[in-house]
Amino acid sequence: MKFMKLGSKPDSFQTDGDHISFVLILLIFGLRFYADISLQILMFRYVATELATDIVVNVGDVKFYCHKFPLLSKSARLQKLVATSNDENGDELHIQDIPGGPGAFEICAKFCYGMTVTLNAYNVVAARCAAEYLEMYETVEKGNLIYKIDVFLNSSIFRSWKDSITVLQSTKSLLLWSEELKVVSRSLDSIASKASIDTSMVEWSYTYNRKKLPSENGNSPQWNGVRKQQTVPKDWWVEDLCELRIDLYKRVIMKIKTKGRVSGDVIGEALNAYTMRRLPGFSKGMIPNNDIVKYRSLVETIVWLLPAEKGTVSCSFLLRLLRAAILLDCGETERNELMRRISQQLPEATVTDLLIRAPAGEATIYDVDIVHNLVDSFMTHISQTDPVKKEFLESTRSPKFGPDASKVLVAKLIDGYLAEIARDPNLPVSKFVNLAEIVSSVSRPSHDGLYRGIDMYLKEHPGISKSDRKRICRLMDCKKLSAEACMHAVQNERLPLRVVVQVLFFEQARATTSSGSSTPDLPGSVRALLPGGSHGSSRSTTTNTEEDWDSVPTAEDIKALKGELTTLRLSGETNRNGTAKTDIERVAVSRMKGLAMSKIFSKLKSSKERNGEISSSDTSESPEETKSTPSVSRKHSLS
Repeated sequence: MKFMKLGSKPDSFQTDGDHISFVLILLIFGLRFYADISLQILMFRYVATELATDIVVNVGDVKFYCHKFPLLSKSARLQKLVATSNDENGDELHIQDIPGGPGAFEICAKFCYGMTVTLNAYNVVAARCAAEYLEMYETVEKGNLIYKIDVFLNSSIFRSWKDSITVLQSTKSLLLWSEELKVVSRSLDSIASKASIDTSMVEWSYTYNRKKLPSENGNSPQWNGVRKQQTVPKDWWVEDLCELRIDLYKRVIMKIKTKGRVSGDVIGEALNAYTMRRLPGFSKGMIPNNDIVKYRSLVETIVWLLPAEKGTVSCSFLLRLLRAAILLDCGETERNELMRRISQQLPEATVTDLLIRAPAGEATIYDVDIVHNLVDSFMTHISQTDPVKKEFLESTRSPKFGPDASKVLVAKLIDGYLAEIARDPNLPVSKFVNLAEIVSSVSRPSHDGLYRGIDMYLKEHPGISKSDRKRICRLMDCKKLSAEACMHAVQNERLPLRVVVQVLFFEQARATTSSGSSTPDLPGSVRALLPGGSHGSSRSTTTNTEEDWDSVPTAEDIKALKGELTTLRLSGETNRNGTAKTDIERVAVSRMKGLAMSKIFSKLKSSKERNGEISSSDTSESPEETKSTPSVSRKHSLS
C-alpha cells in the first residue's frame, strides 16, 4: 500500500489524562455503557505545548484546544468563521458538518502545525474532503494540503491497483463530496483502465483463487503447443472487484464495458464471481431471508449488466439467477430478460438446473410452467432462425450431432426432466403431457429417457384413469426403445397391454429384419394397435376389446412373460462370447413372442364371443388367423 508522510514535528495532540482515568474507572466497575457515553461526549484533544491555546474548535462531540495562528494561516474557512463570530464567543467555533468528522479535522490540524501525519488509501479521501471544506487552497498558502493530497492521489494511489479499489470503497460515507471532487470518477477510470490493459503489462499484485478460463488452459484452438502459456489470466481482476458494493461495482463494470477492450466472456465471469460472493446460498439455490431489498437490487443489477452477446455466461448461471429473481420477487422486466436468454441457451442446461421450486402455496413441488415456457420459447426461436444462419451455427457444432442437434439436446433434457418431476404425487397429467408434447416433433434416436419418465409417472400415480394412462403412453414411440428398455417394458405391470404388444411386435420385427427374414403378417385387429396400422378397415375391435387393450396385463400374463424372459436371459448368459444372436436366443425370443400372441388372440376371440358379432373384415382375416393359430399353439406348448 502506498503512503505519504507530511510534516516533521512530533505528534503533540493528546487527550486529557483525567478524563481517560475516569473512563477506565467506569470500565473497571463494569459500567461500559456510561464509559462509552463519557468517551463520546466529554472527549477533547489539545496540543501539548508551553504556549496556552487560544481557540476551541468543536467538531461533533470532540473539542480541539488549538492555537489560532497555525490554523488560520492555512484555512480560509476558519478565517471567515473567526471573523464573523461575536466577541463573546470568538475563541470557540462549532463545525458540525465537516466531512470525515473529528478524525479528518485532526489530520488537517496536524498539517497546520507541521506535525507528522501519514496519508494512505484508507484516510486520504476523508482528508481531501475535509481540506476542501476548510478551504486549504494554494491561494491561502503555497504547498497547502489540497495540493499535496492531489499530488499523492495522482502519483501514487491511482497508479496502484488495490489502492484505487480501497479509495473507491472509502467514498461510501463521503459520496457527495467525493463525486464533486471527482475522486470517484478518477478511481473508476483508474480501475477500468487497469482491468482493460493487456495482460502482458500487468505487473502489480492481484487476488486470484479460481480456475482459468477455458481459452487459457492450453486447450484453446489457437494453442499450438509452442506458444508460451500466459502467466496472467484474462480475468485476473475479477476477485478484487468483488469487495465493492453493488452500486460502485455497477459503475466499474459499465466503465470497463465503455472502454471496449474486455471480452464479453470475461465480463460474464466477473458477474458470476460477484454474485457467488455477494449473494449467500446462490450456488445452492437458496436466498437469505434477511435484507430482501438489498439482495433484490443486487440480482436486478446483475441482470442489467449481463453482456449482450449470447453465450458469455453459462445457462446454469442464468437459471440460478432466474431462481433467485423468483424468490426475491424481482421485476417482470428482469425475469423476462432472463427467460429470453435462457431459452436461447437451453441446450446447455442440465436437469438439475431446471428443477426450480414452485412458489409457496402451489400443490406441485416444481414450477413446471416456467420450464414449459422456456421450451416453448426455444422452439419458437429455433423456428424463426434464418436458415443460412442456422446452417452456419450447426456447422460449428461437434460433428457427432446432426443438423438439428440443439433440438435433440433439448428433447433429451426434457425427457430427463420429466423423469424427475414424475415423482411428484401432485403433478397433473395435463402438465406432464403438455410438456412432453412440445418436443414430440423432435426426432431423437432413442425414447428410453421418455420411457423412464412415463414409467415413473405411472408408478407414482397408480390411480389414474385408463384414458390418462393411454394418453401418456402415446407419447412414446416403441420403435425407438433399446433392447434393455424393451425387456423392461414387456415385464412392466403398469403399462397397458396395447403398449406391451407394440413393444413385442417391433422387437420381433427388428430381430427378423436383422436376420434377413420377412416379418410375418398379423391380423388386422392386431395391426390396428400399432402406429400407422389400419384403423378403419375393421370393426372387430369393439369397445370391450379396446378396454382390454388399454387395461393393465394380469399378474398371470406378466408371470408367464417373465418366465420366457428368464429363459432368454439364461440362454444369453451361456453365449456371452458370441458375436451375434445364437439359435437358442432366437428360439427363446420366438417363444416369448408366441406366448404374447396367443394371449392376444385369446382376448380377441373372447371379446368377439361376448359381443356376438364377427365383422366382414374378421371373416376376411380368418384364414390368416387359422394359419397363425397352430404356430402360436405350437410355440406355447414348448413352454
